[in-house]
Amino acid sequence: MASELNLGVTCDMHVHLREGSMMELVAPTVREGGVSVAYVMPNLQPPVTTIDRVVEYKKKIQGLAPQTTFLMSFYLSKELTPELIHEAASRKAIRGVKCYPAGVTTNSAAGVDPNDFSAFYPVFEAMEKENLVLNLHGEKPSVNDGKQAEDIHVLNAEESFLPALKKLHSDFPNLKIILEHCTTEAAIKAIEDINKDVKDSKDIKVAATITAHHLYLTIDDWAGNPINFCKPVAKLPKDKRALVSAAISGKPYFFFGSDSAPHPLESKSRHMGVCAGVFSQSLAIPYLAQIFEEQQSLDKLKGFVTDFPTQFYQVPHSDLKSLDEAVVYKQKQVVPPTISDKQGLLVAPFLAGSKLNWSVKWIAK
Repeated sequence: MASELNLGVTCDMHVHLREGSMMELVAPTVREGGVSVAYVMPNLQPPVTTIDRVVEYKKKIQGLAPQTTFLMSFYLSKELTPELIHEAASRKAIRGVKCYPAGVTTNSAAGVDPNDFSAFYPVFEAMEKENLVLNLHGEKPSVNDGKQAEDIHVLNAEESFLPALKKLHSDFPNLKIILEHCTTEAAIKAIEDINKDVKDSKDIKVAATITAHHLYLTIDDWAGNPINFCKPVAKLPKDKRALVSAAISGKPYFFFGSDSAPHPLESKSRHMGVCAGVFSQSLAIPYLAQIFEEQQSLDKLKGFVTDFPTQFYQVPHSDLKSLDEAVVYKQKQVVPPTISDKQGLLVAPFLAGSKLNWSVKWIAK
C-alpha cells in the first residue's frame, strides 16, 4: 500500500466555525486537518439569513485562514424569500441553504417544521432555478410545539425523516439536495435507491455527506462519554458498517462532510445539558485515512474528499487550479488532549490521546 497519496484539492462540505474566540481558534485548523475547501454552516446566533451577514462572516473567517477557500450558506427560515435567493446567487454569495428542523441540534431553535415544508416551496423553486444546494439536517424532532412526538427518539429520528426527503425530491426533481451527516443503514439505502437509475454522475440530484466520527462510533461510544456525543447520534454497529461501506464504495453520491462542531471543554464535560458536537477539524483527513487504510481502500479516499464533492457542487476547475493540494502520508502522530487559544479556551479533539498512522502536508501552487 502506498505510503503517500496526493489527494488534490480536498473538500469538507460541512463545517462549523462558530464566532468570536472559538472561530479564531478553529478556523485555521481547517487547513491543519488537510482540507482546502470548506462549506460553512450558518447556525450562528442570530442565524445567517442576509447577504450582508454572509459577506461579513466570510470576510472574518477568510482573514483568519487566508489559504482556505470557504463556501457559504444561508439558514432556512421565514426570513428567506425567492428574491433574496436570486440576488444571493447572482452575487455568488452562497452555494446553498441549510435546513434545520427546529430543536434537533445546536442553534436550531429558528429551524423549521419538517412535517410540512410547503411554506418554503417558493424558496426551493428559486434554489432549483439557481442550481443551489439544499442541505438537510435529516432528523424529525422528538418534541414538536412542546409536545412529545409519537415514538420519535434519537435512534430513529433520521430514519423517520427519510419520507420527507423522498417527497422533496419528488416535488423538486431538479433541486440538488444533500442529506447531511448520515448515520443509519436506512439513510444509506435511501440515497442508493434514489440514485439507482442515474446513469451519469453529472445527473445526480440527491447525495449524502458522511462524517469521520460516524465511521468510528456506535451508541456504546457516546453513552456515558460526552466528548463523543453529537447530533445526530452514532447508532448501531450495523449502521456504522453501512457508513463505512458507503464511504469506501466509490459511489459519487457519498462524500465527506465532517460536521466538526467545536464546543468549550467545560460545555462538553458538565453534568447536565452536554453540548452536541464532535470536533474533528484539526485532523480531518488523517482520521479518514486511518479508516480507509483499515478497509484496504486508500485508493478511494480521493474520490470521497475531492472528486465527488467538487462535482456535485459544480465548483469550476478555474476556481480549483490555483489552490494548494493536500498529500496524506504515512507518519504516526498522537491526537493531542486539547487545543487551546492560550487564553483559557480549550477544545477536545476527537479521539484525544489516540495514535493515527497518517499526517498531511501541502503542495503549494
